Amino acid sequence: MPQQTFGSYEEFWPYYVAMHSKAATRWVHLTGTLTGLAVTAYGLARGRKRYAAALPLIGYGTAWPAHFLIEGNNPATFGHPAWSLRGDVRMIRMMLAGRDRELAGTAAEWLTENR
Repeated sequence: MPQQTFGSYEEFWPYYVAMHSKAATRWVHLTGTLTGLAVTAYGLARGRKRYAAALPLIGYGTAWPAHFLIEGNNPATFGHPAWSLRGDVRMIRMMLAGRDRELAGTAAEWLTENR
């Protein structure tokens, strides 16, 4: 899929969710992010500042391969890094709130309209 352009984050959001249309991709993101947060928090609590690198390394290190191997696309981060980070936080918050089905619906709607 060619690089998309957007005028605002709200325009970007449905595209971001569509790039995570498969539940497995979303769950790999969630797992990687929460693991990275846990390792970072553990390290910082122990006074080991280098552990702060765990969040991006583990988070993106698990999420990006999911795009290639599960989703079959490129991470939205490559074209829209700030909005993608914001999207990651929003998506994970929705998943933790039990709203994964809503994400699946948003992805399916965007893909239907844009393919």
